[in-house]
Amino acid sequence: MDLSSINPILLLASLMVAATPILIAALGELVAERAGVLNLGVEGMMITGAICGFAVAVETGSPLLGFLAAAVGGALLSSLFALLTQFALANQVASGLALTLFGLGLSSLMGQGYVGVKPPPTAKLDIPLLGDIPVLGPILFAHDLMVYVGLALVLAVWAFLKYSRGGLILRAVGENHEAAHALGYKVVRVRVMAILFGGACAGLGGAYISLVRVPQWTEGMTAGAGWIALALVVFASWKAGRVLLGAYLFGGVTVLQLNLQAAGVDIPVEYLSMSPYLITILVLVIMSADRARAPASLGRIFHASG
Repeated sequence: MDLSSINPILLLASLMVAATPILIAALGELVAERAGVLNLGVEGMMITGAICGFAVAVETGSPLLGFLAAAVGGALLSSLFALLTQFALANQVASGLALTLFGLGLSSLMGQGYVGVKPPPTAKLDIPLLGDIPVLGPILFAHDLMVYVGLALVLAVWAFLKYSRGGLILRAVGENHEAAHALGYKVVRVRVMAILFGGACAGLGGAYISLVRVPQWTEGMTAGAGWIALALVVFASWKAGRVLLGAYLFGGVTVLQLNLQAAGVDIPVEYLSMSPYLITILVLVIMSADRARAPASLGRIFHASG
């Protein structure tokens, strides 16, 4: 066992990379849940985004086009969920689970020709001066664009929900859709837009895994990241800033267990591999004692009476 081989600077830099896919996906689900929609299909949308982004990036040679395709793919799959729950008035939990199963099967079918293929590299941003700062430079300013997109998204979602009129309407729909409808707000339209945004974010998170985090295509490669993103929304008490904290906590545990394995720590590798998920469960149990109140209309079907 050689703990001196663990570089704390690289560890912290890797933490930001590991946190990015679940951070982006969780922010999308946060917006959907604040609108009163419980979409358990995040895992399915992430894996669909992973293969859509990977395939387009490989065929075009452009990771940027890959990320755009992933967002579109995730949004298209989420539109199926919107059709089922907002127009056919199907149960949200059952529809979300079906969406995950459908996404896993669809991605497996689409990805058959891409196993073993290497995607084009995603360039890191070369930020002048900032990247040369000792310690902070390699940790904060030596990442690819999507890491900073994730951070910007945290700020944008927080500002939208807290200060904008659109955010106020979305929160009103999530708290009491009948009252919002009585005031003249288009509940279904608001929820469909929130679902599509959540799908696009999940697709981006999935593409980050296949194009940056693990630059290859493997069936089922999201490996539960969508479920972790769902758990983070609860951990965050439906607040954007806490989603960032939760994502970095999970990312930190994930990276640390990989480094401990490489350092030869005398703990069975299975225990280290499941540690991020155990920590997530523990945090959720602790947070449940806080009794954070979910949006009052979360998961409830809306049917316009007039």
